[in-house]
Amino acid sequence: MYDRLTDRARRVMQYANEEAMSVGHEYIGTEDIILGLVREGVGAFAHVLKSLKVDISKIRGEVEKALRLETDVTELGDAPTSPRAKKVIEYAMEESKNLNHSYVGTEHLLLGLLRDHNGVAAQVLMNLGVTLETARGEVINVMGMGISLHPTKPGDGILRSAGALADMPEMDEIFDEIERERKAARFRDETP
Repeated sequence: MYDRLTDRARRVMQYANEEAMSVGHEYIGTEDIILGLVREGVGAFAHVLKSLKVDISKIRGEVEKALRLETDVTELGDAPTSPRAKKVIEYAMEESKNLNHSYVGTEHLLLGLLRDHNGVAAQVLMNLGVTLETARGEVINVMGMGISLHPTKPGDGILRSAGALADMPEMDEIFDEIERERKAARFRDETP
């Protein structure tokens, strides 16, 4: 299930497992995935929410309000993924495919969470003013859908120099990660 996830997205899922165990959940839910994304704190997810003027530091408090979490801590281990969280990952994979991406990153996890309208994470994001449509539009804007990172001929657009993105130094890390993940995905696809 996690084959196409970027290293950052895999780390998010590891954090989600830790979040689930820290509150005594026997499963990873959508609320744990969003807390994992918040804990990662960087990458396309964070940039998209920042662009939408959402303070990610408020998300944990909103999740806690939604769940009225208890602070009992359980022993760390691997929690199974709930059916709803599995569906979110499937949605993230669909979003990646629809955007012609060969990987599933934090931006796709965000879109997957929002597609599950009844999940805790989607409710928290919607309460903070984030909709699937606005997030998808911002992902397309941030990721420069259809613009090559490396031009194949003179005149091709380079994402790093596209509009306002050129003035955002934090985007270099995102672009570098995308390129690393694309190379890794190509390598995985070519390896028997």
